[in-house]
Amino acid sequence: MTDMAELQARKKPLNFAIVRVDPDEFIAHFVGWLEITAFITAVRAGEASPPPDGVTPKLQAAQLSGDVVKGVANDAIFAFCMTAALKGDGAAVEKVENALASTYGQEFPGSNALWYFRATIEAPVTLEDFVGQAAKKMLLQDIPPPPLRARENWNVGLRFFEKARKSNFLHEIMYPLAKWHRDRWSETLEKGVSFLAHIEDNLPILREALEDPRNDEAFVANLLLKAAPAIDTELADDMQGYLRSLARRV
Repeated sequence: MTDMAELQARKKPLNFAIVRVDPDEFIAHFVGWLEITAFITAVRAGEASPPPDGVTPKLQAAQLSGDVVKGVANDAIFAFCMTAALKGDGAAVEKVENALASTYGQEFPGSNALWYFRATIEAPVTLEDFVGQAAKKMLLQDIPPPPLRARENWNVGLRFFEKARKSNFLHEIMYPLAKWHRDRWSETLEKGVSFLAHIEDNLPILREALEDPRNDEAFVANLLLKAAPAIDTELADDMQGYLRSLARRV
């Protein structure tokens, strides 16, 4: 079975590994995901034909450094590192890194994505720079001091939100990201209200946003939109429109 059904079958356990931050399951199913995506891409490009026995071909050594495999691998590794950061689970990332490096060497598929979470980037520029550097602190459980916590949580939450929406693992990142937002802002309302701007105006707005019981994309978008004034941040019109459109549920 070499088709979209197999693609979904191979992605499902990886989905669970990412949302649950399970390094063993991620390691076990990572290469299978690379194999099926590489093969389907090759078939669509006319570079391969479905095998008579229906068995997805194993990756060849030359494919490991190819753009297709590297792109898919980077996306999966980045997603896993993001959800691990949301849990503060640096050990999970280290386990995945060590396992892949021991099998494929330091330049293993996905190593480019991991670099953002390991390097020290003095002047972040890209979205990946910002997410990786924020996640690096989270993996080390480096928590900002209370006066800065709400603002940093908001900024990190927005960057993670934007990056999640570019991933093949959108839903697997979004669910733990929504729970993280809920936990962080609930903590702020419990312990950090005095550090918010315009407390009387923003407190009821934040409480109302947190009453939404669903941990999904719309919840995160709405909370980011409603929390911006509480950290004295004025959103540009395009960002307001972007968040409003995603906060609507059909």
